[in-house]
Amino acid sequence: MKIVLVGATSVAVATAEALIEKKYSVVVIEREKERIDALKDRLDAGFIHGDGTKPAILREAQPAEDDHLLCLTNNDQANILASLVGRSLGFDRIVTKVEDPEFEHICRELGLKDVIIPDRNTAQSLVDMVAGRLAEDFSVYFKGDTRLFSFVAGTGDEGPAGEMTLPEQTRPIMIYRDDELILPDAGTSIRKGDEVVIVTRSDHLETLDERWRRKKPTAESGTG
Repeated sequence: MKIVLVGATSVAVATAEALIEKKYSVVVIEREKERIDALKDRLDAGFIHGDGTKPAILREAQPAEDDHLLCLTNNDQANILASLVGRSLGFDRIVTKVEDPEFEHICRELGLKDVIIPDRNTAQSLVDMVAGRLAEDFSVYFKGDTRLFSFVAGTGDEGPAGEMTLPEQTRPIMIYRDDELILPDAGTSIRKGDEVVIVTRSDHLETLDERWRRKKPTAESGTG
């Protein structure tokens, strides 16, 4: 799996660093050549110089069917347009950042499901912390080496949840189907397209990543 980030903003750079640390192949698209030059020694990533809303530029990232596109510029309209272009080019999952909440319903109408509004997300996390609720990333409450992993089920994953071939101490705990939550038992049927969340141990993450998400990295070169 390759992760393509549009915009070399502070959020994008922090995200890229975290992804690179987890051994993902990362490509950053940025309009300002000076920004790319400043980041080349900092990030072990591929760089593409250009406008990420342009189909020709996004094609340079060579999107594959399981690649993700994160649109993280500081311009809401640019993020929405890049997301739509990315969808047309075949990116598997697209995340759209918008600062103005009024754009959220527009994104939904356009079929962009993964929308983040940083200020609102941060505010909700703070409220949850004050109220003693689980934070959005509630995996921080897990003890020891317990971790969460999610994947989108393919044809080979269909069937009863209890019959999945999984590592020791690994089991599905949530299924999202058409944005509806399902709490599975052993007989719950998993369908192609379901987003499945499983609980596992940290030493199994590499195996799960190889099985469901990661492809062999492809070399990416920067362009001027």
